[in-house]
Amino acid sequence: MSLTAALERLATYRTNNTRASQETFEQGCLILKSGPTTQLGDEGWAFLEQLALAAMDVGRLDISDECLKQLAEKFPKSPRVDVLTGIRMEATESPDTVLQYYGELLEEDSANAAVWKRRISVIRRTGRNTQAVEELSQFLDTFYTDVEGWLELADIYSSCNQYTQALQALSHTLLLAPQNPFTFLQFAETAYTSGDLPLALKMFLVVVDMGERDTEPDAPPNGIQIRAWLGVKLCARRLVSSSNTSSASDTPVPKTIKLIDELATERVLEAYRGEKETGSRLITHWLASH
Repeated sequence: MSLTAALERLATYRTNNTRASQETFEQGCLILKSGPTTQLGDEGWAFLEQLALAAMDVGRLDISDECLKQLAEKFPKSPRVDVLTGIRMEATESPDTVLQYYGELLEEDSANAAVWKRRISVIRRTGRNTQAVEELSQFLDTFYTDVEGWLELADIYSSCNQYTQALQALSHTLLLAPQNPFTFLQFAETAYTSGDLPLALKMFLVVVDMGERDTEPDAPPNGIQIRAWLGVKLCARRLVSSSNTSSASDTPVPKTIKLIDELATERVLEAYRGEKETGSRLITHWLASH
Protein backbone atom coordinates (compact mmCIF):
# COMPACT_ATOMS: atom_id res chain seq x y z
CA MET A 1 0.00 0.00 0.00
CA SER A 2 1.36 3.45 -0.93
CA LEU A 3 1.99 6.17 1.66
CA THR A 4 -0.94 8.21 0.34
CA ALA A 5 -3.29 5.24 0.43
CA ALA A 6 -2.22 4.36 3.96
CA LEU A 7 -2.83 7.91 5.15
CA GLU A 8 -6.25 7.94 3.49
CA ARG A 9 -7.14 4.60 5.10
CA LEU A 10 -6.18 5.84 8.57
CA ALA A 11 -8.02 9.12 7.99
CA THR A 12 -11.14 7.12 7.13
CA TYR A 13 -10.77 5.18 10.38
CA ARG A 14 -10.62 8.45 12.31
CA THR A 15 -13.67 9.83 10.52
CA ASN A 16 -15.68 6.67 11.22
CA ASN A 17 -14.30 6.34 14.76
CA THR A 18 -12.97 2.88 13.88
CA ARG A 19 -10.27 1.48 16.16
CA ALA A 20 -8.82 -1.34 13.99
CA SER A 21 -5.74 -1.29 16.20
CA GLN A 22 -3.64 -3.98 14.49
CA GLU A 23 -4.05 -2.61 10.99
CA THR A 24 -3.65 0.96 12.19
CA PHE A 25 -0.42 -0.02 13.91
CA GLU A 26 0.96 -1.84 10.87
CA GLN A 27 0.11 0.94 8.43
CA GLY A 28 1.16 3.59 10.92
CA CYS A 29 4.62 2.10 11.39
CA LEU A 30 5.18 2.20 7.63
CA ILE A 31 4.21 5.87 7.58
CA LEU A 32 6.36 6.60 10.62
CA LYS A 33 9.41 5.05 8.95
CA SER A 34 8.83 6.89 5.68
CA GLY A 35 10.22 10.18 6.97
CA PRO A 36 9.65 13.09 9.38
CA THR A 37 6.04 13.44 10.42
CA THR A 38 6.27 17.20 9.95
CA GLN A 39 6.19 16.57 6.19
CA LEU A 40 2.60 15.37 6.53
CA GLY A 41 1.31 18.75 7.69
CA ASP A 42 -1.59 18.96 10.13
CA GLU A 43 -2.64 15.45 9.10
CA GLY A 44 0.57 14.13 10.65
CA TRP A 45 -0.34 15.15 14.18
CA ALA A 46 -3.74 13.48 14.03
CA PHE A 47 -1.98 10.42 12.66
CA LEU A 48 0.52 10.37 15.56
CA GLU A 49 -2.32 10.47 18.09
CA GLN A 50 -4.07 7.63 16.28
CA LEU A 51 -0.91 5.52 16.09
CA ALA A 52 -0.09 6.14 19.75
CA LEU A 53 -3.42 4.63 20.82
CA ALA A 54 -3.13 1.72 18.41
CA ALA A 55 0.41 0.98 19.62
CA MET A 56 -0.86 0.86 23.21
CA ASP A 57 -3.62 -1.54 22.17
CA VAL A 58 -1.17 -3.99 20.59
CA GLY A 59 1.42 -3.69 23.36
CA ARG A 60 4.07 -1.75 21.45
CA LEU A 61 4.71 0.91 24.05
CA ASP A 62 8.01 1.88 22.43
CA ILE A 63 6.17 3.13 19.34
CA SER A 64 3.56 4.80 21.52
CA ASP A 65 6.31 6.61 23.45
CA GLU A 66 7.88 7.81 20.21
CA CYS A 67 4.54 9.27 19.06
CA LEU A 68 3.92 10.93 22.42
CA LYS A 69 7.41 12.46 22.41
CA GLN A 70 6.80 14.14 19.06
CA LEU A 71 3.32 15.32 20.10
CA ALA A 72 4.57 16.74 23.42
CA GLU A 73 7.34 18.64 21.66
CA LYS A 74 4.89 20.13 19.16
CA PHE A 75 2.05 20.78 21.61
CA PRO A 76 3.43 21.37 25.11
CA LYS A 77 0.74 21.52 27.81
CA SER A 78 -1.88 20.26 25.34
CA PRO A 79 -4.92 18.73 27.11
CA ARG A 80 -5.16 16.06 24.40
CA VAL A 81 -1.52 15.09 24.85
CA ASP A 82 -2.01 15.09 28.63
CA VAL A 83 -4.84 12.56 28.24
CA LEU A 84 -2.75 10.38 25.93
CA THR A 85 0.07 10.47 28.46
CA GLY A 86 -2.35 9.37 31.15
CA ILE A 87 -3.59 6.47 29.04
CA ARG A 88 0.03 5.47 28.46
CA MET A 89 0.66 5.58 32.23
CA GLU A 90 -2.32 3.31 32.81
CA ALA A 91 -0.46 0.56 30.96
CA THR A 92 2.50 0.44 33.34
CA GLU A 93 1.89 2.59 36.42
CA SER A 94 -0.14 1.79 39.53
CA PRO A 95 -3.74 3.04 39.68
CA ASP A 96 -2.87 5.38 42.56
CA THR A 97 -0.08 6.98 40.51
CA VAL A 98 -2.39 7.44 37.54
CA LEU A 99 -5.18 8.86 39.70
CA GLN A 100 -2.74 11.33 41.21
CA TYR A 101 -1.69 12.42 37.71
CA TYR A 102 -5.29 12.88 36.59
CA GLY A 103 -6.09 14.69 39.83
CA GLU A 104 -3.30 17.19 39.23
CA LEU A 105 -4.58 17.83 35.71
CA LEU A 106 -8.10 18.46 37.03
CA GLU A 107 -6.76 20.91 39.59
CA GLU A 108 -5.34 22.90 36.69
CA ASP A 109 -8.50 22.57 34.57
CA SER A 110 -11.60 21.21 36.28
CA ALA A 111 -13.52 21.40 32.97
CA ASN A 112 -11.31 18.85 31.22
CA ALA A 113 -14.00 16.27 30.48
CA ALA A 114 -11.63 13.74 28.89
CA VAL A 115 -9.36 13.65 31.95
CA TRP A 116 -12.35 13.41 34.28
CA LYS A 117 -13.74 10.42 32.38
CA ARG A 118 -10.37 8.64 32.36
CA ARG A 119 -10.11 9.16 36.11
CA ILE A 120 -13.56 7.67 36.65
CA SER A 121 -12.63 4.72 34.43
CA VAL A 122 -9.55 3.99 36.56
CA ILE A 123 -11.55 4.28 39.77
CA ARG A 124 -14.08 1.78 38.46
CA ARG A 125 -11.41 -0.68 37.34
CA THR A 126 -10.08 -0.75 40.89
CA GLY A 127 -13.51 -1.91 42.10
CA ARG A 128 -14.46 1.31 43.89
CA ASN A 129 -17.95 1.48 42.42
CA THR A 130 -19.39 3.79 45.06
CA GLN A 131 -16.67 6.37 44.43
CA ALA A 132 -17.08 5.91 40.67
CA VAL A 133 -20.81 6.62 40.94
CA GLU A 134 -20.18 9.72 43.04
CA GLU A 135 -17.61 11.14 40.63
CA LEU A 136 -19.64 10.21 37.56
CA SER A 137 -22.72 11.89 39.04
CA GLN A 138 -20.68 15.04 39.63
CA PHE A 139 -19.35 14.82 36.09
CA LEU A 140 -22.86 14.54 34.64
CA ASP A 141 -24.03 17.51 36.70
CA THR A 142 -21.45 19.49 34.74
CA PHE A 143 -21.66 17.71 31.39
CA TYR A 144 -25.31 16.63 31.27
CA THR A 145 -25.34 15.94 27.51
CA ASP A 146 -22.57 13.33 27.71
CA VAL A 147 -24.49 10.22 26.59
CA GLU A 148 -21.52 7.91 27.18
CA GLY A 149 -21.39 9.11 30.78
CA TRP A 150 -25.04 8.20 31.39
CA LEU A 151 -24.51 4.80 29.78
CA GLU A 152 -21.48 4.22 32.00
CA LEU A 153 -23.50 5.18 35.07
CA ALA A 154 -26.28 2.80 34.06
CA ASP A 155 -23.75 0.02 33.52
CA ILE A 156 -22.26 0.51 36.98
CA TYR A 157 -25.69 0.37 38.58
CA SER A 158 -26.61 -2.75 36.58
CA SER A 159 -23.38 -4.48 37.60
CA CYS A 160 -24.43 -3.88 41.22
CA ASN A 161 -27.99 -5.16 40.56
CA GLN A 162 -29.40 -1.68 41.16
CA TYR A 163 -31.73 -1.75 38.18
CA THR A 164 -34.05 1.04 39.26
CA GLN A 165 -31.12 3.46 39.33
CA ALA A 166 -29.85 2.02 36.04
CA LEU A 167 -33.20 2.74 34.38
CA GLN A 168 -33.16 6.28 35.76
CA ALA A 169 -29.74 6.83 34.19
CA LEU A 170 -30.84 5.28 30.90
CA SER A 171 -33.92 7.52 30.81
CA HIS A 172 -31.56 10.46 30.33
CA THR A 173 -29.97 8.75 27.33
CA LEU A 174 -33.42 8.35 25.76
CA LEU A 175 -33.89 12.09 26.00
CA LEU A 176 -30.42 12.86 24.69
CA ALA A 177 -30.35 10.26 21.90
CA PRO A 178 -34.00 9.68 20.89
CA GLN A 179 -33.04 8.36 17.44
CA ASN A 180 -30.71 5.61 18.68
CA PRO A 181 -32.54 2.25 18.81
CA PHE A 182 -29.66 0.59 20.68
CA THR A 183 -30.26 2.91 23.63
CA PHE A 184 -33.92 1.90 23.72
CA LEU A 185 -32.90 -1.76 23.44
CA GLN A 186 -30.60 -1.43 26.44
CA PHE A 187 -33.40 0.24 28.38
CA ALA A 188 -35.78 -2.59 27.43
CA GLU A 189 -33.34 -5.32 28.44
CA THR A 190 -32.59 -3.59 31.73
CA ALA A 191 -36.31 -3.27 32.45
CA TYR A 192 -36.72 -6.99 31.68
CA THR A 193 -33.91 -7.90 34.06
CA SER A 194 -35.46 -5.72 36.75
CA GLY A 195 -38.72 -7.66 36.40
CA ASP A 196 -40.83 -4.83 34.97
CA LEU A 197 -42.20 -6.85 32.04
CA PRO A 198 -44.86 -4.35 30.86
CA LEU A 199 -42.23 -1.60 30.63
CA ALA A 200 -39.77 -3.93 28.91
CA LEU A 201 -42.42 -4.99 26.38
CA LYS A 202 -43.28 -1.37 25.63
CA MET A 203 -39.64 -0.48 24.96
CA PHE A 204 -38.94 -3.61 22.88
CA LEU A 205 -41.90 -2.63 20.69
CA VAL A 206 -40.43 0.87 20.34
CA VAL A 207 -37.22 -0.71 19.04
CA VAL A 208 -39.23 -2.82 16.59
CA ASP A 209 -41.07 0.25 15.35
CA MET A 210 -37.85 2.23 14.93
CA GLY A 211 -36.23 -0.60 13.01
CA GLU A 212 -39.15 -1.22 10.66
CA ARG A 213 -39.80 2.39 9.65
CA ASP A 214 -37.30 2.25 6.80
CA THR A 215 -37.84 -1.37 5.71
CA GLU A 216 -40.19 -2.93 3.22
CA PRO A 217 -43.54 -4.11 4.62
CA ASP A 218 -43.41 -7.75 5.77
CA ALA A 219 -39.62 -7.91 5.21
CA PRO A 220 -37.96 -10.48 7.51
CA PRO A 221 -36.54 -8.92 10.68
CA ASN A 222 -32.78 -8.49 10.73
CA GLY A 223 -30.08 -7.13 12.99
CA ILE A 224 -31.39 -5.33 16.03
CA GLN A 225 -34.98 -6.10 15.02
CA ILE A 226 -34.44 -9.81 15.67
CA ARG A 227 -33.18 -9.12 19.16
CA ALA A 228 -36.11 -6.80 19.81
CA TRP A 229 -38.66 -9.37 18.59
CA LEU A 230 -37.06 -12.01 20.80
CA GLY A 231 -37.49 -9.60 23.71
CA VAL A 232 -41.12 -9.02 22.75
CA LYS A 233 -41.66 -12.78 22.70
CA LEU A 234 -40.11 -13.29 26.12
CA CYS A 235 -42.18 -10.52 27.68
CA ALA A 236 -45.46 -11.41 25.97
CA ARG A 237 -45.21 -15.11 26.78
CA ARG A 238 -44.62 -14.43 30.46
CA LEU A 239 -47.36 -11.83 30.63
CA VAL A 240 -49.84 -14.18 28.96
CA SER A 241 -49.04 -17.12 31.22
CA SER A 242 -48.65 -15.23 34.51
CA SER A 243 -51.34 -13.78 36.75
CA ASN A 244 -48.85 -11.29 38.17
CA THR A 245 -48.50 -8.46 35.67
CA SER A 246 -47.55 -5.71 38.10
CA SER A 247 -45.27 -2.94 36.90
CA ALA A 248 -43.02 -0.81 39.10
CA SER A 249 -43.42 1.94 36.48
CA ASP A 250 -47.22 1.52 36.34
CA THR A 251 -46.97 0.59 32.65
CA PRO A 252 -50.21 -1.12 31.57
CA VAL A 253 -50.25 -4.48 29.82
CA PRO A 254 -51.72 -4.16 26.30
CA LYS A 255 -55.18 -5.67 25.93
CA THR A 256 -53.93 -7.33 22.75
CA ILE A 257 -51.11 -9.13 24.56
CA LYS A 258 -52.07 -12.55 23.14
CA LEU A 259 -52.02 -11.20 19.59
CA ILE A 260 -48.63 -9.58 20.30
CA ASP A 261 -47.35 -12.95 21.51
CA GLU A 262 -48.55 -14.65 18.32
CA LEU A 263 -47.08 -11.92 16.13
CA ALA A 264 -43.73 -12.15 17.91
CA THR A 265 -43.65 -15.89 17.22
CA GLU A 266 -44.36 -15.32 13.53
CA ARG A 267 -41.71 -12.61 13.20
CA VAL A 268 -39.00 -14.62 14.95
CA LEU A 269 -39.73 -17.67 12.78
CA GLU A 270 -39.63 -15.44 9.70
CA ALA A 271 -36.26 -14.06 10.75
CA TYR A 272 -34.74 -17.53 10.99
CA ARG A 273 -36.57 -19.10 8.03
CA GLY A 274 -33.52 -18.87 5.80
CA GLU A 275 -31.14 -20.31 8.39
CA LYS A 276 -29.62 -23.76 8.18
CA GLU A 277 -31.74 -26.65 9.40
CA THR A 278 -30.00 -26.77 12.78
CA GLY A 279 -30.56 -23.08 13.45
CA SER A 280 -34.19 -23.24 12.37
CA ARG A 281 -34.80 -26.29 14.54
CA LEU A 282 -33.20 -24.65 17.57
CA ILE A 283 -35.27 -21.48 17.30
CA THR A 284 -38.45 -23.54 16.82
CA HIS A 285 -37.61 -25.52 19.94
CA TRP A 286 -36.90 -22.30 21.84
CA LEU A 287 -40.23 -20.79 20.82
CA ALA A 288 -42.06 -23.95 21.83
CA SER A 289 -40.51 -23.78 25.30
CA HIS A 290 -41.43 -20.12 25.77
